[in-house]
Amino acid sequence: MLQIQENISLKPYNSFGIDVKAHFFAEIFSEDDLKELFQRDLVNSQKLFIIGGGSNVLFTQDYNGLVIKISIKGIKSEIIEDKVSVTAGAGEVWNDFVNYCVAHHFAGVENLSLIPGTVGASPIQNIGAYGVELKDVFDSCTAFEIKTGTIKTFTYADCHFGYRESIFKGELKGQYIITSVTFRLSSSAKINTSYGAIETELQARGIENPNIADVSAAVSHIRVSKLPDPSTIGNAGSFFKNPVIEKYEFADIVAKHPDVVHYSTPDDKIKLAAGWLIEQCGWKGKIVGNTGTWKNQALVLVNHGGATGTEVYQFSEQIIDSVKSTFGVTLEREVNIL
Repeated sequence: MLQIQENISLKPYNSFGIDVKAHFFAEIFSEDDLKELFQRDLVNSQKLFIIGGGSNVLFTQDYNGLVIKISIKGIKSEIIEDKVSVTAGAGEVWNDFVNYCVAHHFAGVENLSLIPGTVGASPIQNIGAYGVELKDVFDSCTAFEIKTGTIKTFTYADCHFGYRESIFKGELKGQYIITSVTFRLSSSAKINTSYGAIETELQARGIENPNIADVSAAVSHIRVSKLPDPSTIGNAGSFFKNPVIEKYEFADIVAKHPDVVHYSTPDDKIKLAAGWLIEQCGWKGKIVGNTGTWKNQALVLVNHGGATGTEVYQFSEQIIDSVKSTFGVTLEREVNIL
């Protein structure tokens, strides 16, 4: 039975552990639940916010509207020769989905191990790590259109993927709720160890011919060594995007900072490592009040206990100003601010 609750604490539903309340709250377990929810008169008068794992949001105040938590589960797969189609409910925990694929020898998402969040959020953000992005394995997704109450299928071309971007963050923001995602995977692995950290970890383990389980384990180890566990210290993973700049802008930076960490992009631009920029400005491991940056990764902002969303936000402002002053680059937040 679908329930709409009132004045619910969102602390258990956001990985920063910020203690704010939602005026109304509903948890969704099926597409039918969504259809029923939007037939209720109360919903039409409320502003809406959709959460999955709550791992990409910073609440700075109580939410005076309806928070909808998507908990649609289920994974099914279809194998045709070496091609595998895997469909997962939007409420599946992303890493549970990755583990399912690795256990079934479905290759393609092993480099994305241990990314926090849910399957439904993955195409919105076009999540990525260690040389792989969601768009590389995306086939399609189904989504509930809020205005009409109908379910629509979005293809790869429909989604307009970019770096940590998609149509769901752009022109269709707030118009659809993703209910499931279908992935194009393979039963014949094409191992991607292009990021040096993976290769180094595999060598340390004495693995010369890795399989997808080896890559997943290596990535998981790297992430655990660098990133804090949200269950023990509040955080939302990477707080800032890696800035992408033009080559002429990069020329000015590298002239002053020859050791700047950077990567070339397919569209002939330069991607800088936000974590390196922040660390060079002296912020790595810094604690200010109840918040700070993680001791092993300057890109991650943490709640040391009792931090408010406003406190974290103001701390991020200081970092942005510092990087801008030092490098002339404006960092962009990856986390949604409410």
